[in-house]
Amino acid sequence: MQTTLKEALAAYQAKSIANKTDEQNAIMANATQELIEANIAANALKVGDTIPAFTLPNVKGTNTSSDELLAKGPLVISFYRGGWCPYCNMELRALQQLLPDFEQAGAQLVAISPQTPDNSLNTQEKNKLAFEVLSDVGNNITRSFGLVFTMPADLQNLYDHFGLDLPKHNGDRTFELPMPATYVVDKNGTIQYAFIPADYTQRAEPADVLAALKGLTVGA
Repeated sequence: MQTTLKEALAAYQAKSIANKTDEQNAIMANATQELIEANIAANALKVGDTIPAFTLPNVKGTNTSSDELLAKGPLVISFYRGGWCPYCNMELRALQQLLPDFEQAGAQLVAISPQTPDNSLNTQEKNKLAFEVLSDVGNNITRSFGLVFTMPADLQNLYDHFGLDLPKHNGDRTFELPMPATYVVDKNGTIQYAFIPADYTQRAEPADVLAALKGLTVGA
């Protein structure tokens, strides 16, 4: 039986916890708990909302617009933290596996992060992604979806200890990141599926995203 993304993420998380000190695990767990309690998702765009129009550069620096994408059919949008995040990479690879099914359902798939285009290119190449990977440097579009938060100082210090230079990845020193949200948007720009976890180790199951897309086809 094929492993689900949820199962793969849980297995990775267990290994990750085992390889860190109690203090490191506590810092990361506390940061996640604070994000859960902040309930940012309550103010994020949800099912029934219309997405804001956006234009963002892809890995080659060529602008890609939501209007152009929606003109071709439904749109799947995956907001991810960055190529430095193993959970994001696992999610992106899982989405890539179902890309032919998404395309058969008439949909476009894009992934958006605050990384610079060069770092987005690294993410695309590393994970062998055949869909558009867009850069929202400064999180302006992500903010319009209500998904942005600031990484706590103790977590910034811990990531620095791990050798992660987030400002270098994102091209700024805000330490702002997106919630790892997934949306299915119909061709009219209306959100029909939304998964917005406060816990970054949780991601939308690609099979659920595909089911939402097929629901659009049935309802058309």
